[in-house]
Amino acid sequence: MKEAVTLRGLQQYIKQTDHHPDRKHHYFYKLIEETGELSEVLRKNRRLKDTGTIKGTIEEELYDVLYYVAALANVYDIDLEQCFALKEEINKRKWKKE
Repeated sequence: MKEAVTLRGLQQYIKQTDHHPDRKHHYFYKLIEETGELSEVLRKNRRLKDTGTIKGTIEEELYDVLYYVAALANVYDIDLEQCFALKEEINKRKWKKE
């Protein structure tokens, strides 16, 4: 993926490379695992700009969390861009955002 990535594009990419609807629980457990790893690197404040490598950084773990969110959305045939737009409208009214 060399172009700018959209949520829809990310979902399509993951669907082409890793789509196993029968393993939805696996994707969920991986999401929980990656969220725990994100928590650990957040606590340590490990950043790509400081380490020179993405391995073991907040950036890596955010990607992993995003990956499994998209994989789960694919399993349930959910368009994350549509969810974003619908939920943002609710949030604008709720939090009186412009």
